[in-house]
Amino acid sequence: MAENTEVVVVGGGYAGVMAANRLTRRDEVTVTLINPRPNFVERIRLHQVVGGSHEAVVDFPELLNARVRLVVDSVEHIDAAARELTLVAGSPVHYDYLIYAVGSGSTGSGVPGAAEFAYPVASLEEAQRLRSTLDDLPATAALTVVGAGPAGIETAAELAEEGHSVTLVCGGDLGPYLHPKGRRSVARQLSRLGVAVVDGPGTEVTAVTRQAVRLADGRELPSGVTVWTTGFGVPDLAARSGLTTDALGRLITNETLTSVDDDRIVAAGDSAAPSDLPFRMGCQSAVQLGPQAAETVLSRIAGERPANVAVGFAGQCLSLGRGAGVFQFAHRNDVALRLHLGGRPGAKLKEFVCASTVKQLANEGRKPGKRNLWVKDGKRERLLRAQGEGSPAGSGRPA
Repeated sequence: MAENTEVVVVGGGYAGVMAANRLTRRDEVTVTLINPRPNFVERIRLHQVVGGSHEAVVDFPELLNARVRLVVDSVEHIDAAARELTLVAGSPVHYDYLIYAVGSGSTGSGVPGAAEFAYPVASLEEAQRLRSTLDDLPATAALTVVGAGPAGIETAAELAEEGHSVTLVCGGDLGPYLHPKGRRSVARQLSRLGVAVVDGPGTEVTAVTRQAVRLADGRELPSGVTVWTTGFGVPDLAARSGLTTDALGRLITNETLTSVDDDRIVAAGDSAAPSDLPFRMGCQSAVQLGPQAAETVLSRIAGERPANVAVGFAGQCLSLGRGAGVFQFAHRNDVALRLHLGGRPGAKLKEFVCASTVKQLANEGRKPGKRNLWVKDGKRERLLRAQGEGSPAGSGRPA
């Protein structure tokens, strides 16, 4: 009989759920998922929580393989030498292998007044808090959304469609990822919804007060509620535990997603920085990185050499209210193409992506290991060579 191996996944987001489910394809592996909430959060729907059109939660039993043990708690410390996790509320948890998938969230911006007066929307609780505030707000109150990435654009559109007076402060370009053609499509739909877009030089926010937002060019915009969608980072658990991280706190790994400090620790999702050259944060990369992190662990258990990471992108999809959207097509290496799909077809494609992503998690739980084909970005190896072979090639402590 094969020896049982305890694998613990920290974080129940897109990457963590995919990793936990993939691990169950080996009967001799015991899988524990540790997550601070009892439900899975659809982070790509948090703007709908703000707009009141979706709850953005799914019960874990609908997504997880029955062999995954769920522990509702938070990890306070990783003792890599002892292979033990200290929990906030529960007893310590031992592991043979650890998959680090703690995700990302909002970080302090350093802008005066932002922490006191602005509302971030990077977590379920933050989105729910903002929704509650909006319910008590006069209909005529001016709302300001700071940040012109997907979260800012989608939140501004939802609020405008709900009837609010919304200003979107970009701090630069609207939708920096987008091709200019896609950007113009987004701008037109925001205009139809009545969103006032403030973009270009001098639109960085320098201060937030209870009733206004100040810009670098000296303008002051009235704001009854300020929504803050810029500045993402990851929890500092790895750094606090003495593991090597990048400037944002992502765990630095080699190309097999293995920590450069310990072969028993593997990272996935937004909290992973393979070769210090991380992929764009989001579910598109997370649902690819989760299973591959699990395969790295399973390879190590079997005494085999893990495969290098292979992630490819299709583009970026944005909802612009409930009736319109934009899908910005991209090269596999995540560079936007001229091609985009807008209007109602764009909205339908975005909804399809949201729904199918959850189905993908559940399908992995029902049939772990069925999906093994990953679209590889063929240009990644060149980027790695360009930074001097690019990667911390090994890890310091053997299995």
